[in-house]
Amino acid sequence: MLATNDATLLAYIEEALPVEQMARLEEQLRNDPSLREKLGNLIAQRDSGVHSIGDIWRRHRLSCATREEIGSFLLGAMSDEKMEYVRFHIEVVGCRFCRSNLDDLAESHHQEAVTARRRKYFQSSVGRLKQSEG
Repeated sequence: MLATNDATLLAYIEEALPVEQMARLEEQLRNDPSLREKLGNLIAQRDSGVHSIGDIWRRHRLSCATREEIGSFLLGAMSDEKMEYVRFHIEVVGCRFCRSNLDDLAESHHQEAVTARRRKYFQSSVGRLKQSEG
């Protein structure tokens, strides 16, 4: 059973939990009317304008690395301390937002490398290929 304190439920609302935790919590919510009520109260409190520092921190993703920092992490172009922080945030904390950015940047980097390799092959073969006689 997943711990269902207010912080966990608020992270659920913000879709900030790892996928496995989200799935387990959804199962609990389906089977526990009191937990659904607690979640509803938290949503109402949040929507009424009552904010804690933690709410503001999570909503604005103040602990998340910027997309540029995640790109630097991908390339290994940052200090060891910052590399460890981003790695911990993505792999241990399980931030889905930062993981999505990392996956997107990795795919983009891969596509750019493939395009550059193709361009290099094409440019190296210009003038070396025979034109077919027509």
